[in-house]
Amino acid sequence: MNITSMSSVQAAASAAQSDTADSVNILVLKKALDMQATTAMTLLQTLPQPPLATIGSVGTKVNTFA
Repeated sequence: MNITSMSSVQAAASAAQSDTADSVNILVLKKALDMQATTAMTLLQTLPQPPLATIGSVGTKVNTFA
């Protein structure tokens, strides 16, 4: 008796391969998102801080960037 010719065995093998492929795809997606987050944080950290206001009534009482 050849069990590989049974449709249920073939379906189970196909599902196992599909689950593995899905897991790999999810890991690649997570790594790509982590890389994008790192790049975005690096870009945000390179931006200069705006100077504080020294004259006028707006921005001289409270430092909103602190």
